[in-house]
Amino acid sequence: MFFIIESFINLSITDLGWAPLATITWGSPYTLFFLAILVIVNLILLFLNRTNTLDVDIFDIWHLSFTGLLAIYFGANLFVATVLVIFIGVLKIINSDLMKPTFNDLLDDWENPMTTTHLNYMMNPVIMVFDKLFDKLFPWLDKYDFDAAKLNEKIGFWGSRFAIGIYLGIFIGLISHQDIKSITTLAFMAATCLELFSIIGSWFIAAVEPLSQGVADFANKRLGGRMLNIGLDWPFLAGRAEIWAAANVLAPIMLLEALVLPGNGILPLGGIIAMGVTPALLVVTRGKIIRMIVIGAIELPLFLWAGTLSAPFITHTARALHASGIPATGLISSSTKEGPIEQFIAVLVGKASKGEMMMIVYAALALIAYTALFFWYRHEMMKRNQKYSDEGKEVADDVKFVATHAAANSAD
Repeated sequence: MFFIIESFINLSITDLGWAPLATITWGSPYTLFFLAILVIVNLILLFLNRTNTLDVDIFDIWHLSFTGLLAIYFGANLFVATVLVIFIGVLKIINSDLMKPTFNDLLDDWENPMTTTHLNYMMNPVIMVFDKLFDKLFPWLDKYDFDAAKLNEKIGFWGSRFAIGIYLGIFIGLISHQDIKSITTLAFMAATCLELFSIIGSWFIAAVEPLSQGVADFANKRLGGRMLNIGLDWPFLAGRAEIWAAANVLAPIMLLEALVLPGNGILPLGGIIAMGVTPALLVVTRGKIIRMIVIGAIELPLFLWAGTLSAPFITHTARALHASGIPATGLISSSTKEGPIEQFIAVLVGKASKGEMMMIVYAALALIAYTALFFWYRHEMMKRNQKYSDEGKEVADDVKFVATHAAANSAD
């Protein structure tokens, strides 16, 4: 059995999770440059009334900086990378407005001021494709949906980050033929690391909080007290049990997929609690847990492939910045880094910047498909928001379907 596993599996990339990647990305001076550009873009959109969202989630700018730096690594110049970052950044802000009524629904609070521009929600268009297929092919499965809070309660400790770390440590120890003492040590080290990843990440979020508050104060002063949606990090939804139930179920599924997925080089560890995956599933499916698990299992390979593809860049950047704790040999990455589609596009744009004709064609087709899919998703979200409005809920005119088209017709 072990011979078969070792013969067919070569998962040599170390999965550090998102927190070390954020630290590495914030270590680049380009991240502050991209931050300044995106703050200016957000303010311009606000002044032009193209959005109602003020993005104060300064910390998570690192996701878009990561995308820009990845494009540069593969051959793009700073100008091309900046245009790509602005393009995705504008779509993120549009998406934050589109999602606002759904957030209100999920929180059962229509006075809620919060939304998010987090990159993980740019998976919404892909998820919605599968959600619509679910509507057509398997609508009857919804009647078997179950209470996510009860599932979490039943799983308890055995589905926690600590327990999953123990399972992974034992698994890795067994396939490497270590003795019982070494396996036990490895299991507890893996469990401790999984617990610490989220704690360490919270330190960096707190570190940029004063900067976020400064941006918010400046915008409120300049916009004369206009009521805005406040773009925060995604955890304001963390109270929804579906996020954690789906993550608990998807963790072993991701491990199994990683073992058999062609082209994957990551053994999930730091990112195995799929917080880069489940929040978007919650928004699109509106908490239908069976859909979240099925669609999540389908999309997980995208994250594993993207993590494998970006591993050389992450490793190179970490060593160039002399980041501590980076192994002298081998590659590092994250198995559930948000924005896998954006990573693929960044690689294509970077290679296209070298002048290779086929790469230029591939990059152009990828950008066209990405944009078309987003605007189809926008159309579907506007229809959803119109239904909220028809039910008497307060929804901004620019994010619902009928009102927008009615205004256009009257202008004609």
